[in-house]
Amino acid sequence: QVQITESGGNLVQPGESLRLSCTISELTFDNYSLGWFRQAPGKEREGVSCISWSAGVTYYADSVQGRFTISRDNAKNTLYLQMNSLKPEDTAMYHCAADRVNWGLLPRYKYWGQGTQVTVSS
Repeated sequence: QVQITESGGNLVQPGESLRLSCTISELTFDNYSLGWFRQAPGKEREGVSCISWSAGVTYYADSVQGRFTISRDNAKNTLYLQMNSLKPEDTAMYHCAADRVNWGLLPRYKYWGQGTQVTVSS
């Protein structure tokens, strides 16, 4: 049973930073491409960033380009999302996802976590 656990969400003020983490168990981590998605109340799930299995390729949504950085540590089975210069519009539940075949910024991944809440408000 694949288990995905996100952490690091919090309430922060605009301009501050957060680092999200996602640990994944019961799969061969370095065979999977990974992604971060977010969903705000009343909105569709949105692709934020993704990273290939080798970490050689990354993609970002235009809305976070230059502010967010995705990375992975295959030795620790952990995915990260460094979020800087946070804005109120970044407020959402952030989910981690994994798939061996599908990847990118569309929500076509096989495995999903429950999410961690990020709230940006003054």
